[in-house]
Amino acid sequence: MKGDWVEIVVDAGGDGTRTYEVAASRAGRRVEIATRRGVVEVSEVTRTGTAVRTARFMASRVLALVEHPTEPSHGDDA
Repeated sequence: MKGDWVEIVVDAGGDGTRTYEVAASRAGRRVEIATRRGVVEVSEVTRTGTAVRTARFMASRVLALVEHPTEPSHGDDA
């Protein structure tokens, strides 16, 4: 859903930490998270499932992964 975003905090070694964000930038897009073979993959995906943008991080370096969902508006119930 537009406005959803994920914040990824990664250990940058001697430099401390770095924070990255992946957001659903348009209506109909969502953010998906997958962990495969020691890699965390965060993707912005269209309605049809096509990845528009993907960020990959080594799972051993990821310190935090925070999902920030958009609050649904009250007028969308109909």
